[in-house]
Amino acid sequence: MRVEMLTVPDCPNGPVLKERLALALAGRADVELTGHVVDGQAEAERRGMHGSPTLLVDGRDPFAAPGTAAGLSCRLYRGADGRVDGAPSVEALRQVLGTTATTGADQAVGRAGRGRLAPVERGLRAVQQAVLRSFATTGAPPAAAELESAAEPFGVRAAQVLAQLAAEDFLTLDGTGRIQAAYPFSATPTEHAVQIAGGATVWSMCAIDALGIPAMLGTDAIITSNDPVTGDPVRVEFTGGRATWQPATSVVYCGTRPGDGPAATVCCGYLRFFTARGTAEQWTGQHAGMSGAVLDQAEAERLGADIFGPLLAAPAP
Repeated sequence: MRVEMLTVPDCPNGPVLKERLALALAGRADVELTGHVVDGQAEAERRGMHGSPTLLVDGRDPFAAPGTAAGLSCRLYRGADGRVDGAPSVEALRQVLGTTATTGADQAVGRAGRGRLAPVERGLRAVQQAVLRSFATTGAPPAAAELESAAEPFGVRAAQVLAQLAAEDFLTLDGTGRIQAAYPFSATPTEHAVQIAGGATVWSMCAIDALGIPAMLGTDAIITSNDPVTGDPVRVEFTGGRATWQPATSVVYCGTRPGDGPAATVCCGYLRFFTARGTAEQWTGQHAGMSGAVLDQAEAERLGADIFGPLLAAPAP
């Protein structure tokens, strides 16, 4: 299968589509994925581009209605829930690519198939990235003045942007509007500590979030957690992009409970490190109604990187 992304230069939704494609493809080795930057109408017509971004699967645009004219304008996609977005949802991409979700939990972690990279509009991405950079460097949310500085170019107040980010489950707020979590980071201690090389020690919301932090920051890190059944430690050390797990039998359970709500309540408590598959299966047997799967180390690392890797790499004009 050949999958092509067509974008105009500096398309703000190009990184969004790339993030969602990574989740939809789930590491499939039989897919040839390429990207092309198109900067003229003639090339758009030649390549079959129907606005930016466009996805081609084996040379065909599965989201374009018959007779749609080629062009370079900003493209919008309407989801199954009627909402308009700058890229197809992960679920829509899976449908046209013939792929399936690894677990129900990766839908929750990935914000119901819409990914964790906030839109550029209304200052959402600029404020999201300011929050993430503050956590990465200090282990805590940014000061109010820093948030206002990020929101000011968009003509909005930081509190308004934070409320919108919370409503879309990019972060969570307490009753006073203070940031409690900004996936993958937690403002309060959790079971999952991540020591960033040469920097702060931070807390992650869950095991998948912890594994996504080194990919998001492009840095070495040491993750420490524990098996909830035995209490024994689990350690994952990232060095030069490679991870070493101790013990070597460690796995991650990726689960979710029934019902709706933010990832913090639906799945974060059910994405855990275990020293072995056996203790993961023992633990899941004690939680009625939970669904999910045991992921091996490579699967867990890939899921963390696919979800969180793009969050700081994408520009926020």
